[in-house]
Amino acid sequence: MGHVQDRWWKEVKDPVTKKVARVKTSLHGVGLRYKVRYLDPQGEERSKSFPDRQKKRADDFLISVESDKREGKYVDPKAGEIKFSQYVPTWFGGQSQDAATQENLHNQVNNRLVPFFGETSMSRIDIPRVREWIGWLGEENLSLTYQQLLFDRLSSILNAAIEEKIIRSNPCKARSVQRPSPPQRRVTPWPEARMHAVRLALPAEYKLGVVLAGGCGLRQGEVFGLAVEDIDREARDLHVVRQVRIVGNRLVFALPKSKRARTVPLGDGVLAALDDHMETNPPVEVTLPFDRPDGEPMTARLILTADGEAIRRQTFNMGVWRPAFATAGLEYRKQEDGMHGLRHLYASSQLENGVSIKALSVNLGHSDPGFTLRVYTHLMPSSHDKSRKAVDRLFKPKKGKRRADGLETA
Repeated sequence: MGHVQDRWWKEVKDPVTKKVARVKTSLHGVGLRYKVRYLDPQGEERSKSFPDRQKKRADDFLISVESDKREGKYVDPKAGEIKFSQYVPTWFGGQSQDAATQENLHNQVNNRLVPFFGETSMSRIDIPRVREWIGWLGEENLSLTYQQLLFDRLSSILNAAIEEKIIRSNPCKARSVQRPSPPQRRVTPWPEARMHAVRLALPAEYKLGVVLAGGCGLRQGEVFGLAVEDIDREARDLHVVRQVRIVGNRLVFALPKSKRARTVPLGDGVLAALDDHMETNPPVEVTLPFDRPDGEPMTARLILTADGEAIRRQTFNMGVWRPAFATAGLEYRKQEDGMHGLRHLYASSQLENGVSIKALSVNLGHSDPGFTLRVYTHLMPSSHDKSRKAVDRLFKPKKGKRRADGLETA
């Protein structure tokens, strides 16, 4: 059990009378008066000092320390002195080791968190400091979606520091700290006419991209990574096993998002479009490193290529995709008109034709059907018509016998 030492006064026992008297020490009036001495969970002696007239604070601190030790919540006050910029590198190692994910994490944290918190001790990242940072993000004119992502990164870092007993609490979780929240937008699928107009406007060698995204729900990187060997004609399936992505400004092959390969039903129209494309644009054998620039080489006969090479996303988007909208006489909408919009059209078509949320989730490569439901529930056919038909089977309406107020005449 620890104790509180009064450095200004000490008790002295008279050897004759045996009475105890309080006398001043040589330190009286110098420095902090109360010194809390205690042992940490490892048996090391620790201390913390408090000024004159703050005996209650010292007592409360000792009580808190002893309570935390019993409950396994003890945090060494000195542990929190490590600076944010010194702690962050250890946090990176505990995150996804996917090369592209690590690259994104480093860019986000090093560009938007370290410049603000870098020289701040972990224990001094408190509620006011986090609020100040949120205001700074707003001044930088970052989108609310990106601000929310950065906020979650900071919260994750602070959670890790709690688990490592570096700090006691996470100010990002305080009620008075508002997480940046972009307005919720419902997914609005493209009209079919828009899809066909863009497809017609694309150069012939890229038209198939619209079919694969809108007819199979493939992501852009998966469209660019599709190979001849992924087509199962007998089962009429398409195996989505790789994507083309950029790591360190270099193209690499990688597993689809969430590290999940999947199989998508292959419609006759999509298969015919694949055959037509490959007849005029033979597949090209392309070799890229797997997962990271220094990864093992992987070779695949890609169906969509640019000048015999794998397609680079940025080059395609700016040089091919966006110009197609102008050619088609359409205004390009930044939030809605990326190739991802075709996945929404695919999802809408699937739901309209009775495909279940669970099956749609598998086809889209989502890791959680609940996510699919949250994104696309408003596109599901209304149950109201089915309900009305069920009631009408019990109480059949008589044609031409409805009153103005909606009730049947006798």
